[in-house]
Amino acid sequence: MKPRVGSVSRLAAPVRAALHRFAFASLIAASFLLLIIQRAEVPVFERLRVITVDFFAPIVDILGSPVTSASEFAEDLRSVFNLRAENALLKAEVERLRQWRDVAQRLDVENQSLRNLTNYAPPPGGRQITGRVVADAGGAYVRNLLIAVGSNQGVMRGLAAVSGEGFIGRVTDVGERTTRVLLITDLNSKIPVAVGPRGERAVLAGDNSALPRLLYLTQENNVAPGDIVVTSGHGGLLPPGLPIGAVETVSDRAVTVRPLADWQRINHVRLLDYGLTQIQAGDLPASAPPPRTVTTPR
Repeated sequence: MKPRVGSVSRLAAPVRAALHRFAFASLIAASFLLLIIQRAEVPVFERLRVITVDFFAPIVDILGSPVTSASEFAEDLRSVFNLRAENALLKAEVERLRQWRDVAQRLDVENQSLRNLTNYAPPPGGRQITGRVVADAGGAYVRNLLIAVGSNQGVMRGLAAVSGEGFIGRVTDVGERTTRVLLITDLNSKIPVAVGPRGERAVLAGDNSALPRLLYLTQENNVAPGDIVVTSGHGGLLPPGLPIGAVETVSDRAVTVRPLADWQRINHVRLLDYGLTQIQAGDLPASAPPPRTVTTPR
């Protein structure tokens, strides 16, 4: 004979009520126990906590390593991209600074050249045209300079050309925007000059070397090394008194002159126009003295 459902329910109801009361009381007791354990400094519980932490720490570290590695990798990747961007900016800045440095150096060279040009004051009364040396474009002459001024600026053939040290040559060819200056060291250059304190008359002739020679000195000359050589103005070719150089050597074979100009540093040239008669390059004045043998002075 099966028991009735209602009878079982009536029997289980007191048991469930007792269990609920016991569970509630157990939870309250466990809570108080945990609070007491947490507050109490019992060595056994402290040791148990340390052991638990030591046991689970490696596991937590292993589980957290991929996350940490991924985070570090992402940070490194961001750093690489940032470094590349900074490197590109620095390269651009370096290139800009290099361009400014080149401009500053070029301006410094031009400034120094112009300051050197103002060291020499030509005789007053003439017109002056300043031009920049651009190149040696070749031609019939070996020793010459090409200047970035021409007939548009009023340049004419035969004008005297000076640097910061003194006379360096004269104009031979003139274009609209460029001018060729024949230097005193060229083989085709012949310049009437005065030498030394007595103003000995001679002709300075280039020979394509660094030391042009003095021709047509009189046998009674008193030329000595160190004597100053200037333009004489003889024949109306050039204004007188433009410094050229100093006597370097005196011998039976030749008298040489050391020019004042530093050919490697000539960047700007002044052309002097005193309204004198223009003479073709290489021509000697009609009244030039005939050639004579050069004798050693004293």
